[in-house]
Amino acid sequence: MKPIKTGIIGCGNISRIYFTNLLEYPEIDLVAAADLDLERARERAEEYGIAKAYTVDELLADPEIEIVVNLTIPAAHASICKRALEAGKHVYVEKPLAVTREEGLEVLALAAEKGLRVASAPETFLGGGIQTCRKLIDEGAIGQPVSVSGFMLGGGHESWHPDPEFYYAIGGGPMFDMGPYYLTAFVTLLGPIRRVTGSAVITYPERTITSEKKRGQTIKVETPTHLAGVLDFANGAVGTLITSFDAKAGTSLPNIEIHGSAGTLLVPDPNNFGGTVKLRRAGGDWEEIPLTHGYTHNNRGIGVADMARAIADNRPHRASGEMAYHVLEAMHGIHDASRDGVHYIMESSCARPEPMPALAVQGS
Repeated sequence: MKPIKTGIIGCGNISRIYFTNLLEYPEIDLVAAADLDLERARERAEEYGIAKAYTVDELLADPEIEIVVNLTIPAAHASICKRALEAGKHVYVEKPLAVTREEGLEVLALAAEKGLRVASAPETFLGGGIQTCRKLIDEGAIGQPVSVSGFMLGGGHESWHPDPEFYYAIGGGPMFDMGPYYLTAFVTLLGPIRRVTGSAVITYPERTITSEKKRGQTIKVETPTHLAGVLDFANGAVGTLITSFDAKAGTSLPNIEIHGSAGTLLVPDPNNFGGTVKLRRAGGDWEEIPLTHGYTHNNRGIGVADMARAIADNRPHRASGEMAYHVLEAMHGIHDASRDGVHYIMESSCARPEPMPALAVQGS
């Protein structure tokens, strides 16, 4: 296939891994960098040998660019996506797809109207760790999936992040920060979610920053920092997801564990691409399973490359906007259920993404 000309909007810290990797994927011709701060765009363009440093308006007006990679802050995700779609460009956006369900639906509706594609992070589910687990489940290694449990518990960001305030504001919190990785893995492995409920609390109304830049400053917490969600999947499995910034001493719990009628599967950290996969069949011992798929390092940008190849092959791309919206709705649903004391019935669904080819590597 001919590489598709692509531009990045948003040249913050996370952009570095995208610049590095997108320059290597044969499906992508990375030709432009843009940022609200034009000087920052120029710095990135010079650092990575990118031909064009643009303002956001200039990049969107460039007729050669077919894919926009949106790495702006979450509050700007929906607006930049819509502007790119209006300009006739496909979009890949960092997680989350949007801050609100309403914005997410607007992005998907506009893409459908324009005949364009929306893809969204997280894309770690395309890596060798989760793809190996997907293969085992599809082959019946654990029998009928019965339940899944996910755990993301830590002490919060104020001890290490230079600017942790966002994580405790509306739209932040552990569910919106890390939930997309876990829920996207759940949907990839088990399929769409039918219903959710949960409990959510603000354990510490005020937190003190101990990282050096703002040491001693305090943060007023505006969003739940410990959430326990229960998920009913369309295939009959039941899930549990706990996300917390309040476990000051950490946890020994697994990242993800899936229980089936014939075995139990330990799934690696969904925030990474590789990791260790372990399987215990009924009556047996734990065994480590060699990874059957590639992309086991920090392969961010693989979702962009997959979308580019899908465009060329006229097939659905894997990190779909529909799945990203389904995950966004589930996260809001857990918050809503806790607030209202109800089960939240999901209004959206999505296709389970097609598995990656075995031992897939760049260009495959």
